[in-house]
Amino acid sequence: MNIQTKFHGDIAIQPDQLWNFPKGIPGFEDEKEFILLPIEENNLFQVLQSSNTPSVAFIVTNPYTLVDDYSFDIDVPTIELLNIERPEDVFVLGILTLKQPFETSTINLQAPLIFQMNNRTAKQMILNDIRFTTRHIIGQPKEAK
Repeated sequence: MNIQTKFHGDIAIQPDQLWNFPKGIPGFEDEKEFILLPIEENNLFQVLQSSNTPSVAFIVTNPYTLVDDYSFDIDVPTIELLNIERPEDVFVLGILTLKQPFETSTINLQAPLIFQMNNRTAKQMILNDIRFTTRHIIGQPKEAK
């Protein structure tokens, strides 16, 4: 199938590349299917692109590459929705807000994206943890230091 994207133009994808967000993403509840796309010449960041709406695309990254002490428990509703059986079945990404200069860009640590790899379902889980903010300044990624 072909989809229009915000950053990659018209691309062909396979249906098994799609991630299903059963409840959408807060603020984008009607957007249920997304694909993770690479950013050329950058292995730290990806694009989470809606398969239906070209303008709905988020720059995402693994928050553990940016924040040393990031940890949280996945809540029971998320475990049940995504049918998570083992921690190794999931990976976590955070949504970035890009700014100039780049080092002032932020990552949302208060609402991580949880991806269940076995059934390709995902959810943005809202944390109620005062240790983390929605606008954590990323500074230099650890690999770039």
